[in-house]
Amino acid sequence: MKLPWTLTLCASLSLLVGHRAGGSEDQAKTATITPVVLEVLNAPAVVRGSDEQDHLVYELQLRNAASANAAIERVEVRDAASSRRVLSTLAGGEIEKRLQLGARGTASNTLGPFQGGTLFVHVAIKKGDSLPDEIEHRVEVSAADLPPPLKHTTSVGAKVAVGRGPAVVLGPPLRGGPYIAADGCCDSVRHVRALLPLNGGLYLAQRYAIDWEQLDAQNRIFVGDARNPRSYHIYGNEVLAVADAAVERVVDGLSEATPGALPEGLPVQEADGNHVILALKSGAYVLYAHLQTGSIRVEEGQRVGRGDVLGLVGNSGNSSAPHLHLHVMDRPSGLIANGLPYVFDSYEIVGIDEAGTTDFDRAEATGTPATITAIEPAAQQRKTLPMDLSVVRWPE
Repeated sequence: MKLPWTLTLCASLSLLVGHRAGGSEDQAKTATITPVVLEVLNAPAVVRGSDEQDHLVYELQLRNAASANAAIERVEVRDAASSRRVLSTLAGGEIEKRLQLGARGTASNTLGPFQGGTLFVHVAIKKGDSLPDEIEHRVEVSAADLPPPLKHTTSVGAKVAVGRGPAVVLGPPLRGGPYIAADGCCDSVRHVRALLPLNGGLYLAQRYAIDWEQLDAQNRIFVGDARNPRSYHIYGNEVLAVADAAVERVVDGLSEATPGALPEGLPVQEADGNHVILALKSGAYVLYAHLQTGSIRVEEGQRVGRGDVLGLVGNSGNSSAPHLHLHVMDRPSGLIANGLPYVFDSYEIVGIDEAGTTDFDRAEATGTPATITAIEPAAQQRKTLPMDLSVVRWPE
């Protein structure tokens, strides 16, 4: 049977498909053309945040199969076991903020003819609410230039199981503090949206990455010459193994950048700078990036114990200021991997930059104090992921 697939010429297609088997008729199923098709890039897994909520962070791929513009009007994330339970809803400008053409293109809520985009999804589930075993998506689309039956359509699909297993549990990567968790989970964009086309695939290794920077008593990131890496409080701090592990990869000897701007013309292979990758017993891998040149104290194949010193914080690779970039992934590559959720077994939160990323960027660029709201007494945390711009103190 040849189907009329050219959507601009097709007035409607709704086929009732059924067959008889053993004298009984299967339940009829309806097939309907939907211009926009849906696919989840990587199945999400639940992670408990320091805000006492559970979080799902993932990417929904949207592809417009029509030869006309398709405007994404509404997106619902639903519990697949009960379609009436809506976990998250996006509409209007909220979609435009999260939908990027291709992988990392222009933000838009409209897909052009035969064009695809990536919707960066974050679902927060309140403490006490049940967690879904599966989720599905309901996407409302308008296409003014298509025939009447296709001007307004609803795509339901991209059903996917939700990972419910225990998250990777880590010990402290640094000592003491306070340290601010910059560009962290779950709505900051630099890591969460670092979807890269590499080796013929799309990878988001940095989905749960955090850039750790140290604050002084006045909540300053550095004091003195902004172009001197030694002006930054975190520079030269010892980086610690977060678990008993094997050293999977070591890269050292790359030069450090001058703070203040990202280095130009840096090969993608050098984005992590001097770095160490640990292989955990769970099968996950931990990346420590941007280490100080010549500071790495371990070798590939070596076994390390939790708390062992791996190297020193530096400013190598794709870095504009000294910091420790840390994330967990499913492969021994800082880039060609899928980022995995993780938690730290014990720490305390002593403050938060409620003024947001813009305030943090200002503090990092100028050396003026970040606008930190103190938390007193400190909030004790066990097996949670610090939320974006939390100020953390690790055990000494």
